[in-house]
Amino acid sequence: MIVPVIGIPFFSQLVEALEDQLNRAGFELLLADSHGFVEEEVRRLRVFGDRRVDGILVIPSDRIGSAEALRRVARGTAIVEVDRATDSPVADFVGVDNETGMRLVIDHLKDIGVRSIGYAGSDDASSNGVERWDAVQRSSTRAGIEVTGHFRSEFSVESGVAAVDRLLDHQTLPDAIVTGSDSIAFGVLRQLRQRGVAVPNDVVVTGFDGSDLANVVWPTLTTVVQPVEAIAADAVAFLVARIEGQDGPVRRNRLTPSLRLGESTRRGPGAAEVV
Repeated sequence: MIVPVIGIPFFSQLVEALEDQLNRAGFELLLADSHGFVEEEVRRLRVFGDRRVDGILVIPSDRIGSAEALRRVARGTAIVEVDRATDSPVADFVGVDNETGMRLVIDHLKDIGVRSIGYAGSDDASSNGVERWDAVQRSSTRAGIEVTGHFRSEFSVESGVAAVDRLLDHQTLPDAIVTGSDSIAFGVLRQLRQRGVAVPNDVVVTGFDGSDLANVVWPTLTTVVQPVEAIAADAVAFLVARIEGQDGPVRRNRLTPSLRLGESTRRGPGAAEVV
């Protein structure tokens, strides 16, 4: 398996679930980190291909740049894309329904009276970066919520810190900050606290992934929960089928997430306030 950044908490959970499913199917997992660089990803794909592994699970580092390398390796090795997809349908894909996830977030924010949001997410390099930003804009328009600003960089804590500085330095604080991942949300929470902004009383914050750490930070994070076990089971099933020689068109399977409420969006009597 090749991942962009193994240190991202969600990826660690996904790898664990995939390894469990692979072990059940009689396979061992070899793990490599591309560090988010297409060149590193290409090198690791070539190494795995040369070693004649049975199959490769990959979280593409770039939705456009990764496609050609995957296409070349896929001619001789079974491949399944997980969590992120390339624009070109070069391999089977299993991931979350980002549209539904962001709609759950926006509907919840509308229910608690939010009228304006700022967005902190990833750029256009990954399919998730594009899809989650597009989904936020569509869902906000339908809900009558104004997107007053956005900052898109990487799925990282540092990106969340930078987003808060950008949003606070260039505009009035929105009612909510919606983020494209839990890692970004952790950076947002940290920097809001640093700048004396109370969560959730001054601004509410949401994440995306449902990582275990979302229940550890304070306030606990309202987040979109990806069905990690189901994603892993389907991805391994697709991979094993290809290893066993199953032909047919490329399949793209998107699984439905849920929303887990935390203290980061709970306002009113008894609500947590962190400064």
